[in-house]
Order: sequence, then structure tokens, then C-alpha cells
Amino acid sequence: MKNQFDSLKILIAKKIEEACKKDSLSENLWTDFYDQLVDPPNPEMGDFAFGCFQLAKALKMAPPQIVLKLKALIQADDLFSSVEAAGPYLNFKFHVSVLGENVLAEILNENFFKKKLFSNPEKIMIEYSQPNTHKELHVGHMRNACLGDATVKLHRYSGFDVISSTFPGDVGTHVAKCLWYMKFHNQEAVPEAQKGEWLGRMYSRASIKLEDELGSPQEDKNREQLTLILKQLEAQSGEYYDLWKETRQWSVDLMNSVYQWADMEFDKWYWESEVDSSSVKYVKSLLDQGKLTVSQGAVGMDLESDNLGFCLLLKSDGTGLYATKDIELARRKFQDFKIEKSIYVVDLRQALHFKQVFKVLEKLGFEQAKACFHLQYNFVELPDGAMSSRKGNIVPLMKLVTEMENKVKSQYLARYEDEWTEAEKNLVASQVAKGAIKYGMLKIDTNKKIVFDLEEWLKIDGDSGPFIQYSCARIKSLIKKLGGVGSKVDYSLLSHPSERKLIQHLLHFNQNVFIATQHYKPAQLCSYLYDLSKRFNAFYHDCSVGQAETEQLKQARLALSASTGIVLEKGLGLLGIPAPDRM
Repeated sequence: MKNQFDSLKILIAKKIEEACKKDSLSENLWTDFYDQLVDPPNPEMGDFAFGCFQLAKALKMAPPQIVLKLKALIQADDLFSSVEAAGPYLNFKFHVSVLGENVLAEILNENFFKKKLFSNPEKIMIEYSQPNTHKELHVGHMRNACLGDATVKLHRYSGFDVISSTFPGDVGTHVAKCLWYMKFHNQEAVPEAQKGEWLGRMYSRASIKLEDELGSPQEDKNREQLTLILKQLEAQSGEYYDLWKETRQWSVDLMNSVYQWADMEFDKWYWESEVDSSSVKYVKSLLDQGKLTVSQGAVGMDLESDNLGFCLLLKSDGTGLYATKDIELARRKFQDFKIEKSIYVVDLRQALHFKQVFKVLEKLGFEQAKACFHLQYNFVELPDGAMSSRKGNIVPLMKLVTEMENKVKSQYLARYEDEWTEAEKNLVASQVAKGAIKYGMLKIDTNKKIVFDLEEWLKIDGDSGPFIQYSCARIKSLIKKLGGVGSKVDYSLLSHPSERKLIQHLLHFNQNVFIATQHYKPAQLCSYLYDLSKRFNAFYHDCSVGQAETEQLKQARLALSASTGIVLEKGLGLLGIPAPDRM
């Protein structure tokens, strides 16, 4: 599925191929030299290393022997400043002028970002951020949202045709609990502002009260009231249905305010309420066709032979479950958009659920069942443990955003009190808060838990979003101060080790994007951008730009700085993080 997109690796692969043909090393032997080129363990050894292991196996020769043969056939020339043997590897080092023309010049004219990273990109749907209405969005919801949004952006950059979708839960017991508390126990007036957040508090209070009254004489009455609410919602009529429509909109407004702040958009909104009744009808039709079984009054599919237990699709009272809706939704997605793959960004607690749903689809003869993929991730916790909307121990997202923005203003922007307008300070504070939250959510591998730490995430040094944003803003300020990059640049002047290390890192941007996309690992790109920022700071410390010895060297270093700034901004953009013009 991978395409050969690195022009420098292609040059080396062709050289190796030509050398092998000269010495009959690869006669009648097909091998992909491009994919065997790797980064040397030490950048001073070269720009790329070719491991001769596959050739050695095919030719029944020791790898170092083949390395020496190739070294004799590939000499330093107008491309390579050195070609050196290192055990089983042959290390290639390009002239810095070649690196400049193939990396820096390509970044500056944007052609570097137009490479085709995948040979056959598909049309896919990525479903993410499935919050429940009648609950408050908290910091834990942002891991899903950030992971999904970055996955969408990475795939679009890599050439995929992506449909972004969301599937909020707007029906179910949690809704009935919220409406129940509002109707029978709430003494507060509905606030004019922040109605969505207020609903979350109603839900939390309802959950606590219902738990407290379990086993009491009130329990049966509570159950009756909840059942009445659920029946009206299912029938789509009655006072509770009308209240549901009104309050649902409050939650939708809250969701939209969060997505607007986070710069996230969806091509398609699916709703649980839209597939609720149709999914039940579909399951009943499958039962009539003999494709499902009845167990203790409930309907489902026996997946014991697949070690997946029994997939319950209809409860004994005839109501559906999450699996019921997801089976109907899967059919709709492929039908509505003619996609080739469907990706579900949902936490790891639902791993069994999706295994069951995908297996049921497969056994029902749904051809695209194998094109459904569960992208799972671990939780976000507070330093003292897990968050729970039901218990009310959460960090409300928009409250957190306000707190972070205020901290940015007080800690970092106070020195600009007399220089910046209030609007400028508000913009940068919002951008830095986004960088802190999104990078904090994405830099940790999806299989690991995240412990939310506001202070650590806001640090302007270390592995944080604000540090990378600051590096990017620093470069923008430098370029603006020194008048921009000239039309003619002599890249051969970039001879300092810090300059070369920075160029070497820049040339690997697309490779890191490819890996992050292929393996659904935005953390790969986070690590790359953090390392790039550190390398730029080392270069900036070692090599004066404004006070360079000659104007030509100054222009070369400006080109290197500008290229780094462009890559940082492009990479941050793929993570959904803005790049402030100044900080």
C-alpha cells in the first residue's frame, strides 16, 4: 500500500540497483531497495543506511561481503559526499547542496507536501466523538475527539478520501434519568446560559439519588416513572418527549460550542434516535429469516464458536441495545457514502462489543464486515483516579479551557500588557490552550492511560504543545525581523553539524506522517515535532542567523529556519493545533 515518495531514497535505490546489475549481484533477483533504506543510528554516519540482509540471504553471502562489493561500485560523486561501509550496512551521505535542493527548496515551494504517500488510498469514514446528550462534556471526552480529528487530518494529507462522522447518544436510560430528576426533584430554575452544562449536573444528581434509593420503598416508584419517560420517548409523543426535544438542543448547542472552539467539523451527524426503531425492525426481520436465535426471551446471535459469547440484540422486553444500533449504522455508512473502510474511534472498554458486532455482520453476509475497524484507546484520568459523569467527579471541558486561557494570559502574556490588544491576547491564549490540550491528548500512545496535568501541559519548555508552538512562533518572528528568504540560496554553505542534523530531520517529515497514518498513531508525529523543535533550538544556539559571517550564509540559514517553521506549522496543523504568529 506504501508508495515510494522520498526522492532522495529513490536516488539511492537506483544507484544500488545499477551497481547490482554491474556485478550481477541481483541478476534474476527482485528486491525492493527503497524499503531497505533506514536511518543510521548516528546521523553523523550518513543520511541513509542500506542493510544488505535480504541480498545476503538470496545470494548466500555474508552481508559485510556484499557491502564491500557495493562500496567498490558506488563511489562518492556529485550526489554523495561519502559512501562508507559499516558492518552489514552501507551508509550514504549526500552533499548538503543536494539535501538543500531536494528538501529545503521543496519545503519552501510546498511541493514537499504534495507527495503521494500511499499507492492506493481508499475512501473511508472515521467516526469519532460520540458524546451523550444530557451529560456535560469533560476533559476525558477530548482524547477521543483529538485522536479522531488528527486521524482524519493525517489520512486526508496522505491522500485518502475521508468522511468524518459522529454518533452522539441522544436516547437511553441516561436521558430518562436526567428528565426524571428535572421533573420530580429539581428545585432550581433553568439558567439562561450554559444550559447544556446544567443538564450534566441534573444527570449526576439523578444517578446519585437513584442509587441512594435502591432497596427503599421509593425504588419501585422511581422505576415506574423512568419507564413512563422511556415509553414516551420511544412513542415520540407526550410531555417527556417534548421536554426531550427541548433539552436535547441544549446539549447539541454545548457540543457545537466545543467543536467550534476545537476547530472540528463533521461531514455527517448520525444520531442514536435516528437508528433506534429501524435497527429493532431490522433485527426482528433477521429473526423471522432464521438468522438469529432466542435465548431466555432475548434475541441475538450465538458466537461461542468464535469465543465471543452471545451477542444480545433485543432484550426480552423488545428494546434494542448498542449492538443493535451499530449493526444498522454499519449498513447505513457503506450505503450512504459508498466507503471502502469504516473506522470507529471508541475507547478500549468497547473492544468486545465491536468484535461481536463485526462478527455478527460477517455471519449475516455483510461483505464489508472485514472493512470495519475499531481504533481503541485508553482512558484519561485525574491524578486521584478515574472520572465519572455519573458521580460528578469530572473536569468540565469549557471550564478547563477558560482556566487555561486565563493562566496563559497571566503567566506568559502579562509582559505584553501595553503592546497587545485584548483581542490579540485572547486569540493567543485560545491557541495555546488548544495546543496544550490537544498535544497532551495525542503525545501519549493510544494503549496507555493519560493522567491529566494542567501545569505540565501548559509548560513552555519540555514535551508540550506550547513548547512546539513557541518554537514555531520564534521562527516566524525571526523571518519577519530579517526580511524573509531571498530568491537565490546557496545550500552548500550549511556545513555546521547542527545545520545538517536539522536538515536530516526535516527530510523525514513525510515518513513520520506515513507511519502515524498507517498505524493510527498521532503520537509518532508528536515525537517528531518535539525532536524537530529541539534540533532547531540547538541550531539557533550554535549558528547565528542575523549575525552570520556573510549575507549568503545568512540567506542559507534563513531558508533552513523558514523550512523548519513551515514543517512545524504543517505538522501542528495535522494534529489540529494552531501555530500562533507570536507568543
